[in-house]
Amino acid sequence: MKIGIGLPNQVRDVRPDTVPAWARAAEDAGFSSLGSLGRIAYPGLMDTVALAAAAGATRGIGLISTLLLAPVWPPVLLAKEVAGIDAVSGGRLTLGLGLGGRPDDFVVDGLGPRGTGKRLDRDIETYRSVWRGEVPPGCENPAVPAGTREVPLLFGGMAQASFERVARAGRGYIGPSAPPAAVGPAFDRARAAWRAAGREGAPYLVALAYFALGDEDRGRANVYDYYRPAGPEGARARAAETSGTVAAVRATVKAFEELGVDELMLNPTVDDPDEVARLADAVL
Repeated sequence: MKIGIGLPNQVRDVRPDTVPAWARAAEDAGFSSLGSLGRIAYPGLMDTVALAAAAGATRGIGLISTLLLAPVWPPVLLAKEVAGIDAVSGGRLTLGLGLGGRPDDFVVDGLGPRGTGKRLDRDIETYRSVWRGEVPPGCENPAVPAGTREVPLLFGGMAQASFERVARAGRGYIGPSAPPAAVGPAFDRARAAWRAAGREGAPYLVALAYFALGDEDRGRANVYDYYRPAGPEGARARAAETSGTVAAVRATVKAFEELGVDELMLNPTVDDPDEVARLADAVL
């Protein structure tokens, strides 16, 4: 199982200038990938900006959005944005897409929180059309340079339609940030949908978990703050799941490895750059 590390782009009031150095440190430490969290209505750094900064600051480490809220974006605009990040990185981006569950993230007129699943299915075709160099409706030119790569897609979500989307249009599945025992059935459903669709091989499975190795209390408080819209009980549960010791992080890694996950993304809960080295010492 590969082990990646998230960028601190959705830590409240993150210092954006920490992202390039964080990315370089993660690559030097040997993490497999850098991840980003997607949310609009929160005082963090836009995931596309964080990924672009990481792409420019590194040479070989993978980049994964976990997850970008696709339906909040006009599809042609997102396709162009993603193609640019992937090209700057030299083809290292994997696009993880989700629907979004917070109404206040939908800030673009005409792109509200209803019908997001059907909208995403249509948007996927638009993304691929743009990446193939086809001229978007109403335009005179393609939106991207010739030779643009089709960026591989992963999908999140817990509805059956999400697993079917993985099998129909994706390379794999990104599970919710939850304990291994809770998220294990979701990985099984992704595998089952893959087989039912007659796909060869197996879906690429990515797990997410939070860690806080320098200041556990601050890290848990930040997770609670991020999940506050879920209500006190839900926010407390997410905060309690944060691995706050080396032993706890190692136990999380072992549990996801036993589930047969391909890659575990460990997400930071503070923007302290020393967390990169602390995590590397614990799990690499």
